[in-house]
Amino acid sequence: MQAAVPPPLRLGVNLDHIATIRQARHTPYPDLMQAVRLAEASGADSITLHLREDRRHIQDDDVFGIKPRLTRPLNLEMAATEGMQAIALQLVPEACCIVPERREELTTEGGLEAAGQLVRLREFVQPLNDAGIEVSLFIEPDLRQLEAAVAIGAPVVELHTGAYANARDGAERSRLAEALFSAARSGHEMGLAINAGHGLDYDNVRPVAAHPLFHELNIGHSIVARALFTGLPEAVSHMRSIMDAARHGRRP
Repeated sequence: MQAAVPPPLRLGVNLDHIATIRQARHTPYPDLMQAVRLAEASGADSITLHLREDRRHIQDDDVFGIKPRLTRPLNLEMAATEGMQAIALQLVPEACCIVPERREELTTEGGLEAAGQLVRLREFVQPLNDAGIEVSLFIEPDLRQLEAAVAIGAPVVELHTGAYANARDGAERSRLAEALFSAARSGHEMGLAINAGHGLDYDNVRPVAAHPLFHELNIGHSIVARALFTGLPEAVSHMRSIMDAARHGRRP
């Protein structure tokens, strides 16, 4: 009997840190749209942009200028605020990911506490669903948060891989990987689509990419960091090749 073909794994490329370099001096370069074009041509299945409330990297003009020119879906990361909801409903990206946000943090730290704000998030998500935007919640790999996502009406979750990615002890990383996989199985059984992201790089991505229940991995910092030395097309295509090889049980 022929072995089952594993489902394809999508790569979402987060380009926030291209804008971080630009905003360091408020120059017109590096050109974010050029980065989008290179990422799209090199294996990105979607483009992720995080429009933070403090506008530390991505700006409003970026998302509204880039959206009509994309050849891949746009995944807009945003906090659950009225202002961000209004922008999403005006922009109508193909997807949006609701993340927690604190102004003092360097980057998103930890998953959204969805279970503790069911009513507010349900009311926040419903207009986005009605607009045809695929909503995901960025959550910890925790059963309570998965159940909350279902109750809120988000069809997708993105599991926070930060603890797994930052683990330095092999046994601890294996334990955290199994927690991710267990959460993926539970979420899948609940009818959720399962994405993952945060801190994934060219080494630690393999076990996650190999797991068949993950639909999309969203990766940014490690790709942009590698691109400083290799160029963005190689950085994206190399990540793409590692993910594809892992998903199909071979070395890249």
